[in-house]
Amino acid sequence: MLTRRYGYGFILRVSILAFSLVIIGCAKPPTMEIEKAEKAVAEAKQKEADLYAQDIFSKSEEALKKAKDFVGNNKYKEAKASAEESLGLAQQSITMIEPNKAKMKADAEQIVLDVQNSLNELKATVVKATRKKAKINREEIEGAIGKFEIDMFSAKEQLQAGKIRQAYDQLVSGQQQVKSQKDSLDASLGIATAEKK
Repeated sequence: MLTRRYGYGFILRVSILAFSLVIIGCAKPPTMEIEKAEKAVAEAKQKEADLYAQDIFSKSEEALKKAKDFVGNNKYKEAKASAEESLGLAQQSITMIEPNKAKMKADAEQIVLDVQNSLNELKATVVKATRKKAKINREEIEGAIGKFEIDMFSAKEQLQAGKIRQAYDQLVSGQQQVKSQKDSLDASLGIATAEKK
């Protein structure tokens, strides 16, 4: 009776529409995948991946955020893919922590040596500038040298305490400051030499 009135084509279309609505209605957000990704990101942060594997860790956080945004927009397939990507990146960042930490420690130890050499050169340049009667503020420069030496001591303590990232950042900053101070002093010496000629 229904087939005579509407035809098989209509029944087929209604059946396909109903089946599609059932399939779409059954799609669920990937809560389990997102929970796994959240745990992996939290574990990576707890193990300091945010300090020693920053790029990969940031990508993991971004992928997790995307997954949550996709869930908010009912794009569950994309949300699942982003959650799985976040999980993989978080796990990858964890494996990178120790090698990156060891490399950063070695770099920091080399910077310590470089800064100590630069400080010795700076001290020698101050003596040279004083002998040449260059117009420098000796007390200010000696105060800066004292501050650099204290910062170096602090950075060495942080290295020994295992706070590699903090020590590294402090050492890089100190290295730049010592170089800037030495360049400034060298420029003053160059001006003083040019004035005498």
